[in-house]
Amino acid sequence: MLRRAFSSSGTHLLSLPLCFSSSSHNTFHSKSQNFDSLASFNRMLLMNPLPSIFYFNKLLTSIAKMKHHSTVVSLSHRMDSFGILPDVYSLNILINSFCHMNRVDFAFSVLARILKLGFQPDNVTFTTLIRGLCFEDEIGDALHLFDKMIGEGFQPNVVTYATLMNGLCKVGNTSAAIRLLRSMEQGNCQANVVAYNTIIDSLCKDTQLTEALNLFSEMIAVGISPDVFTYNSLIHGLCNLCEWKHVKTLLKEMVDRKVMPDVVTFTTMVDAFCKVGKITEAHDVVNTMIQRGIEPNVFTYNALMDGYCLQCKTDEAVKVFDMMVNKGCVPNVWSYNILINVYCKMQRIDKAMYLFEEMCRKELIPDVVSYNTLIQGLCHVGRLQDAITVFHEMVSRGQIPDIVTYRIILDSLCKNRHLDEAMNLLKIIEGSNMDPDIQVYNIVIDGMCRAGEVEAARDLFSNLSSKGLHPNVWTYTIMINGLCQRGLLAKAGKLFREMNQNGCSPNDCTYNLIARGFLQNNEILGATQLLEEMRARGFSADVSTTTLLVEMLSNDRLDQSVKQNLSTFLK
Repeated sequence: MLRRAFSSSGTHLLSLPLCFSSSSHNTFHSKSQNFDSLASFNRMLLMNPLPSIFYFNKLLTSIAKMKHHSTVVSLSHRMDSFGILPDVYSLNILINSFCHMNRVDFAFSVLARILKLGFQPDNVTFTTLIRGLCFEDEIGDALHLFDKMIGEGFQPNVVTYATLMNGLCKVGNTSAAIRLLRSMEQGNCQANVVAYNTIIDSLCKDTQLTEALNLFSEMIAVGISPDVFTYNSLIHGLCNLCEWKHVKTLLKEMVDRKVMPDVVTFTTMVDAFCKVGKITEAHDVVNTMIQRGIEPNVFTYNALMDGYCLQCKTDEAVKVFDMMVNKGCVPNVWSYNILINVYCKMQRIDKAMYLFEEMCRKELIPDVVSYNTLIQGLCHVGRLQDAITVFHEMVSRGQIPDIVTYRIILDSLCKNRHLDEAMNLLKIIEGSNMDPDIQVYNIVIDGMCRAGEVEAARDLFSNLSSKGLHPNVWTYTIMINGLCQRGLLAKAGKLFREMNQNGCSPNDCTYNLIARGFLQNNEILGATQLLEEMRARGFSADVSTTTLLVEMLSNDRLDQSVKQNLSTFLK
């Protein structure tokens, strides 16, 4: 596939396609249908008299459980056409399906129908709608519906509360979820383990471990037994903070309470140990798993592989991959992505391509990360044309490139002096439904400066605000460097001061680049002032600046007093 493509005649850079259409997302549709259920439905419609709504509801429930929500909607319409009067149960099923299809607006029209038919919505109706709103991050509307539900005299149950807590936690409003828990406790509704787990998990993800552990103690005190999910959330939070002693204590407590650690518990620990370079400890955890009769899964092996790759121990990562396969654990796309990434970083592109092809042969569908990694690897070794070929294959296989894909290609085009092609690609991105970010413009401005198109770069820099973007420290640094390279020191200095005034503080790279620009153009006084300011801010001369200073100090034509002044920046 890829090798044949690479050996063929080159793909023109200008033939980069526009592939942002949202219709491309419709490539994958489930073709499987529960033919028995549909056949049963059709037979029921032919009966005389028609079966009661109970049997239709039973059928719709089974189809909804299979997540064939569009089929539920279609069959509901057919029931209407046959004059079969729905009840609240069947209309709740329809609301649920619309919510799963991200059509909460249609779900609310079903609520209106419930009221129009003279039925009373129940807790299931409101809870399902609240869940649908939360899923679409419409948390304000979910809270409003919750309040309206109570105002209409309905008493939310624990599922309703837990659903809303989950929605609040997902948008990062854990404090509101805790207030809801307190409100729940003050009412007639008893919190359960799911409600506590939801908040504890969110607190752990927010690194609020003290609060999470306090809530954990509270749930035990009120007689609610923690389950494996509770412990897994806490262990994950503690692992992220490298609180190994607390993890060990919690594991012991977990076992003492007859809650057995599962594959998630151990994999969490393996992943945490690997991320901080504790491979030996990670292996010990895997061995403990196996001794307890818990087989590592693909995520366990992936974590171990990733740990080895972080330490550049590629051979050991490959051994883990082979061990996974030999034990009958099927690698997933991420397993291959880990190895492809490390081979690309080692510039062993042919090996990375072989793994990519092997993944395809095993009928695994490469994701955007797979393609981006391979494209980045090819660009890094100067094989831009091959990267373009992979890009085309990515599009032809229905995988939608993301902004990272385009950044990689833009960067390579600019660095390889294909500025015209880069500008054409930028126009395509700007004309699409994908919003280019500041990094995209940083790449293009840098490419323009490298090509000597400094005035065009300045125009683009000046127009960033009209695009709803603000220059960051790298945008300023790139532009300042470009001006220095053209000897436009006054403009570079002016932009440097504007940078500070606009609330964007220069970093060590900014100082070093502008100082070198002034030194290279023999503006010694200005360079000295910049170097002094740089040192006052806690930055020091980098290797390139130091080398330049050493070269200048060895220049016999340079005034001795100037040399003495410059030498202070080498200390």
